[in-house]
Amino acid sequence: MSNYVQSTNFATKDNLSSGDPLKIVKGTEINTEFANIAIAVATKADLASPTFTGSPVLPTGTTGVTQSFGNSSTALATTAFVQAAMAALHPVGSIYINATNSTNPGTLLGFGTWSAFGAGRVPVGFDSGNALFDTAEETGGSADAIVVSHTHTATSTVTDPGHQHSLSNSQAAAETGGSREAQCATGFTGRNGFTVASSTTTGITVATTNSSTGSSGTNANYQPYITVYMWKRTA
Repeated sequence: MSNYVQSTNFATKDNLSSGDPLKIVKGTEINTEFANIAIAVATKADLASPTFTGSPVLPTGTTGVTQSFGNSSTALATTAFVQAAMAALHPVGSIYINATNSTNPGTLLGFGTWSAFGAGRVPVGFDSGNALFDTAEETGGSADAIVVSHTHTATSTVTDPGHQHSLSNSQAAAETGGSREAQCATGFTGRNGFTVASSTTTGITVATTNSSTGSSGTNANYQPYITVYMWKRTA
C-alpha cells in the first residue's frame, strides 16, 4: 500500500514569465502524475466495505468501530467487542475453573470481580425436588463417615440342669431338727441310709459382649476427586 506523491508542481509554472520553457506543461509530466495516482489508487482499500488480503494491521493508536454484540459476520472485531463477548460468556455468578493457574480471573481475563469459591467442596446440580439441593449455593455433607442408626441383638442361652447334694440321715436330721417330718417338710428324702436334698440351680450369671469391627470413618465420605482452582464472579 503506497501513498500518492506529486512529482510536478504545476502551480509554480503559472508564476514563470512567458517564453520560459519550464512554463510549458509536458505530456511526460502529466503521464508521470497519472501513473503515480494509478499506483496509489490500486494499492488502497475502498472506504466502503473493503476486502483486505494478506495480513492487515491497523496502525498504532487507530480506533475502529465496535460492532454490536452478537454480530456473527466477518466484520472486523475491536478489542472492546472481544472483551464484551468474553464478559457476556462469564456473567455475574459464573464459575471459572482452572486446573493449574491460581491467578484471579479478573487479572487473567481482564474484567469482573472474582472471589475464590467452593474450597474443599464439589459442585452438585440444582434439584428442586430434593430439599438438600433446592437452593443455590446450599452446602451440606460431611468429610467423616456417619454410621446409620441401627441395632445389634445378642442372645445368650445358659442351660443349668440343676444338681443334688447327698447327706447321711444323721446329717439330715441335724439339719432339720431330727424329725422325719421336718426332713420331708424341707424337701429331704431318705434313701438307703442317705438323705438327698431337693434339686436346685447354681444362679450362674452370663455376660455377653459384642466385639467392635470395621475402620475409622474419618475422611471416609469423599468420592473420587481432583483438585482445581474455582472462582465465582461477584461483580
